[in-house]
Amino acid sequence: MTSTGRRRSFYARFAKRPLDIIFALLGLLFAFPFILVAGIFIKIDTPGPVFFIQERIGYKCRKFKLYKLRTMDTREFDAQGKKIRDRNRVTRVGRVIRKLSIDEFPQFLNILKGDMSFIGPRPLVLRYLPYYTDEELKRHDVRPGITGLAQVNGRAYLQWEDRFAFDLEYVDNISFCMDVHILLKTFRSLVKREGTSTIRPDSLVDFDVYRKDAKQR
Repeated sequence: MTSTGRRRSFYARFAKRPLDIIFALLGLLFAFPFILVAGIFIKIDTPGPVFFIQERIGYKCRKFKLYKLRTMDTREFDAQGKKIRDRNRVTRVGRVIRKLSIDEFPQFLNILKGDMSFIGPRPLVLRYLPYYTDEELKRHDVRPGITGLAQVNGRAYLQWEDRFAFDLEYVDNISFCMDVHILLKTFRSLVKREGTSTIRPDSLVDFDVYRKDAKQR
């Protein structure tokens, strides 16, 4: 059932997962050379691991380990002990990898494991979990995705309520046509380099900070 109580489509219940598995296998075959070459450049560029692994909130609010290619310097603090802003930690190679969205390729493994889908709400970090409303928690009634309705309608430039509204709209209306529409818009954005900036707008703060500030106001 969806968050509005409507029964999910045949596609959502029976076809979406098998298609995810098939295309994740094909995707890994295609992506492997890119991951290999990117990994070599990551190791040459800065010290640290090739992969970035982080726990995220997944289906039914269960945590899982998300895999990405590392695009940031592993150092979080400068010589004076001051925390370095994320935008200043993105490496030279990392900027190129993010522009091409190659950093997302290892998530094909997450799809094969059942942690993720190609299409769905983006998985967010564990510390955000206490700050969702009951309605917003319903974004976890489906597997999180590599791309989603929010990503093709503004990506990182959306405010949190707008992002979650798109997520819940997707959860309530999953269909084959919607997934194809989102995929086509994602590919078009990648080709046109739309919404692929590595710099997050200053107006968008972390969700937990945003909700804490809202309560104080």
